[in-house]
Amino acid sequence: MRNARRLAQLCAALIYGLAVNDAQATNGYFASAYSVKSEGVAGTAIALPQDSLTIATNPAGLLDVPDGFDVGADLFRPDRDATLVQGGQAQTFNGDATSSFVIPSIGYLHHLSSTLAAGIAAFGNGGMDTDYAANPFARFGATGSAGVDLEQLFVAPAIAWAVAPRNEVGLAVNLAYQRFSAKGIGIFGDFSTDPAAVSDRGNDNSYGAGVRLGWLGHLTDNLTIGATWQSKTYMSRFTRYAGLFADQGSFDIPSTYGLGLALTPTARWTVALDWQEIRYADVAAVGDPINALFSGVPLGASDGPGFGWRNVSVIKLGTVVKLPENLTLRAGFSDNRQPIPASQTFFNILAPGVVETHATLGLSWSVSAADEISASYLHAFSRSVYGSGSIPPAFGGGEANISLSENSFGLSWSHRL
Repeated sequence: MRNARRLAQLCAALIYGLAVNDAQATNGYFASAYSVKSEGVAGTAIALPQDSLTIATNPAGLLDVPDGFDVGADLFRPDRDATLVQGGQAQTFNGDATSSFVIPSIGYLHHLSSTLAAGIAAFGNGGMDTDYAANPFARFGATGSAGVDLEQLFVAPAIAWAVAPRNEVGLAVNLAYQRFSAKGIGIFGDFSTDPAAVSDRGNDNSYGAGVRLGWLGHLTDNLTIGATWQSKTYMSRFTRYAGLFADQGSFDIPSTYGLGLALTPTARWTVALDWQEIRYADVAAVGDPINALFSGVPLGASDGPGFGWRNVSVIKLGTVVKLPENLTLRAGFSDNRQPIPASQTFFNILAPGVVETHATLGLSWSVSAADEISASYLHAFSRSVYGSGSIPPAFGGGEANISLSENSFGLSWSHRL
């Protein structure tokens, strides 16, 4: 009972930390990985469960992980820039007035029988933060600093069941929380159904739910394949920003699905490959182009203008090598087509989620039979998108260029019960 109480207290503290600190932007605005071990292999996790945070990717993997809990945190450092080019003059703005974020995660699992396991995880699903001390929109009449802060937290209870020999299925219920704020973008109020609900309204909260389904098939002792699907997470509206987001402040979390395989050529070496699709374009506030704004369709309208993001496909490759002396090494690589078309860069000064290529490293050290310490490093290589017809005539024409790179350092503790 004492251990359960301590775990509950720790979980509550970490959930609070997630709710106030989460800010990520790797594959669009979704995190590329949800645990430190997974981050070490670039998020390759559909057929490679390594800890209880498998709930966040493929809950069927719960049956393949020992009982226990995992506690971790990432220090996330993005580098965001925007350049406006008008009348032959270029001016660059840095969006890093807030530059570091601590992102905790926690998971717990317990085998109820040899064919049934249950668990719960709390993790940041994704997010986006920009903070421009010098406002890029000041030349158009905006005042003060500019930026947005979008944070998403999932708390996901889950269950996994071995439905047949070598075949496992899993179900997680995604209980979601979002927090959003925007500042210094009041100029877009001139194009809004509710001009007062576009900018500088403080923090607004949103709640909702969805599901995640997963399957693992152990085809042989050396080859595992997996599949996962996450429904759209239907969220309550951001009422304070009803004049900013399409459909009167609606901001659902997109659906995703993916396939994975893990090959273990030797007892000490595993190679895994994942493919994932993120359906950003299915959420109006994210996927609808901004162009309609300047053709008479205001922000906040039903199926109104948005950030113009495309769907994103991600390929992830990871490898795990177990060495003597209780040491495990990891490495990974992932690549995606970033979601922002060249015509949509002006509004996406606020959300420049354009990185594509990630390289990762990780390691774990078993300090005892029950305890393991893990570390990871992620680098998302700098990517720029140069505008093409991006600044509309209403703002004098020209181009907006946006760029992003990222570094993330992770540390976690796993305890097996």
